[in-house]
Amino acid sequence: MTPSAVPSQDVNLTAAAVQRKEATVPTTPNGTHEAEPLDASKLTYTFAAEPRPVPLEAVANAGDETVATDHMVTAVWRQAQGWSAPELKPYGPLSLMPTASCLHYATECFEGLKVFRGFDGKLRVFRPDRNAARMRMSAGRISLPLFEPAELEKLMVALLAVDGPRWLPRDRPGEFLYVRPTLIGTQSQLGVQAPREAMLYIIVTFMPRMDAPPDGMRLHTSPEDMVRAWVGGFGYAKVGANYGPSLMATQDARRRGFHQILWLYGEQAECTEAGASNFFVVWRRKSDGRTELVTAPLDDKLILDGVTRRSCIEVARERLAGDVVVTERKYTIAELVEADKEGRLLEAFAAGTAYFVCPVSCIHHRGQDITIAMGSEGKGGPVTSKIKGILGDIMYGREQHPWGVVIPEKESP
Repeated sequence: MTPSAVPSQDVNLTAAAVQRKEATVPTTPNGTHEAEPLDASKLTYTFAAEPRPVPLEAVANAGDETVATDHMVTAVWRQAQGWSAPELKPYGPLSLMPTASCLHYATECFEGLKVFRGFDGKLRVFRPDRNAARMRMSAGRISLPLFEPAELEKLMVALLAVDGPRWLPRDRPGEFLYVRPTLIGTQSQLGVQAPREAMLYIIVTFMPRMDAPPDGMRLHTSPEDMVRAWVGGFGYAKVGANYGPSLMATQDARRRGFHQILWLYGEQAECTEAGASNFFVVWRRKSDGRTELVTAPLDDKLILDGVTRRSCIEVARERLAGDVVVTERKYTIAELVEADKEGRLLEAFAAGTAYFVCPVSCIHHRGQDITIAMGSEGKGGPVTSKIKGILGDIMYGREQHPWGVVIPEKESP
């Protein structure tokens, strides 16, 4: 076979396999009829008989167990039938066989987004369509069943409409909860294979505020013998296998007094992500002295296409145009060290659901500290503060914007 005749899937296997999966019309194994798609309109409701008291935010986040709301949504998928009717039911344990695929082969993906009680009294989620679309992509990457993102978004909204009014009451504006949709392979047969059974579930929990640690976020660069993700891998998908292997380095960094790892990649030590968040630098560009906001690109699928990352970039390009140049490109820790030595390093921040927009005050690299200014009030420099302020206004209803999706709240059952 000549090189020009090599099938494309032999050259680009992962992309080709995902494309085939997305293009396939779901049918039962004998092909007699279409398997059932995920359908939020079939959602059934079973309400908790005795709803629990809603704790204060500080109390809920003080213990060792994550506190969840009264209900969750589940839906089961089987290859032969497709998706079952989703159920909204009381929060509680899941039933899994010890041989379930997710427990052995990491067939698990998830999403994370927040629901906010606005200062205008309304309940909002931030760009849930982006999270739903990314979860579908992640599911395809690890051979879990696909679904229409809009249906997942509807199920999240349905759960928030029920639990939101009690757990984020109107008299506590400015608070938020964390929404975690998860998809796991549940087939109870050992063997390295794509699971033929799966379960989707959605829960809503408390989460500590992490966007303003005292004196800013402190980062320690990754050790030379460890990477978080690699080109050709799955760093761009939100799968559990991305996180467990990174915990050893993170634990060691925290023992040394740092919050997260700044993950470096390749022989040139490219800056990629800060912990599980995207990473941004603001500096004066060497070529012309202009203020530049720089973050790693998505084109090699090394980093996660973060919803907060995307939003920071779009806000900066739309509202800071003329003052800030926004650049998505590979850049190295050596460039960052050079900018610091030349007095061109202005700001840095991490961006993600958990940390929101969190200013970085220090990066420790190979025995040296890079100290980064935190602004006059110690809350981050002007670019960081402007981006954070704009996004926060959208999330909490101080600005009406399509990214802030209002939840139609139901009365407590």
